[in-house]
Amino acid sequence: MMTQEEKTNIEERIVDVLKTVYDPEIPVNIYDLGMIYKIDVQEEGNVDVDMTFTAPNCPAADFILEDVRTKIESVENVKNVNVNLVFEPVWDQSMMSEEARVELGFD
Repeated sequence: MMTQEEKTNIEERIVDVLKTVYDPEIPVNIYDLGMIYKIDVQEEGNVDVDMTFTAPNCPAADFILEDVRTKIESVENVKNVNVNLVFEPVWDQSMMSEEARVELGFD
């Protein structure tokens, strides 16, 4: 059985690897862009992720999803990854981190 602390550790490592995933069109990682809505680490090491795209018809969608899945699976103690693509709520610029806004000149 996993402690809350172990779950939190896994979650933090997942965030770290998500910060290495980029939309090829945008020079900011998907985490700082606010495209990850939920990371849920469960008892058995199963991870549920809700993520979105900045645009529903993102040309790199499959590539990004695969990258997300592969990188999360590489995190220690993660057994299964389920990436759900959601478009509710619709992504907008307010979801970006401060760093992302500065980087992209939205300040």
